[in-house]
Amino acid sequence: MARDLIRLMHVLFCPAAESCRETPWCPATDVYQTRSGWVVKFELPGVRREDIDLQVQGQRMTLRGIRRDCRDQEECVYYRMEIAYSRFERAVELPCDLGRADITTEYRDGMLFVRISEEA
Repeated sequence: MARDLIRLMHVLFCPAAESCRETPWCPATDVYQTRSGWVVKFELPGVRREDIDLQVQGQRMTLRGIRRDCRDQEECVYYRMEIAYSRFERAVELPCDLGRADITTEYRDGMLFVRISEEA
């Protein structure tokens, strides 16, 4: 009953927090042009490598995945939740044909680096 009361209070008095929790997450992205092509960097804190899917088609690169909640305790009632634990998707358009490019990835410290070397 106490858990239900807390949830009701959050819905009534913190609608912004509730809507934030349900909003799909869209990771921040940086795009750099280099001498040999492009580097696209996705900010993915708390995302496991195996939960990431990268697809390319034409000039579009699409990153999909999920960030899962890792709780220390088996059962708990949230007091405040600002971190989005959900599926995410981010598409990036580049001015080159990705199907003909050499693409490599590196995942380090919650950042996914996608290096695109354009075919000469």
